[in-house]
Amino acid sequence: MPRVKRSRKPPPDGWELIEPTLDELDQKMREAESESHDGKRKVETLWPIFKIHHQKTRYIYDLFYKRKAISRELYDFCLKESIADKNLIAKWKKQGYENLCCLRCIQARDTNFGTNCICRVPKSKLEAGKVVECVHCGCRGCSG
Repeated sequence: MPRVKRSRKPPPDGWELIEPTLDELDQKMREAESESHDGKRKVETLWPIFKIHHQKTRYIYDLFYKRKAISRELYDFCLKESIADKNLIAKWKKQGYENLCCLRCIQARDTNFGTNCICRVPKSKLEAGKVVECVHCGCRGCSG
């Protein structure tokens, strides 16, 4: 069971349906955190953690908004217990941000020229054949 913080009441109905997947993603997260950093650039060490965080949040988002497979109560529980990132989900609901990889990619203060991350530039606007990789999370293009 994922680490449930501070909450003393039991999880709502439907938890047993999503628990195995969340356990698997938590196990992957632990492996990514304990993975060796030898031979990697400083920024590359956090990329697997960002990827797993995105997967977990997207899983909860898809279950609630796309497939309507979980209740509002269970969805709110996941947000309250920080199982899913509510700020990232809020961005996914806005037009143009449906595939956003992480919140750091849209923060202008984290870039050299005060703009969005390079992964937010549409691939059609980039040079042909050029591989673009986000410095923050390793994304190769989340704008489409």
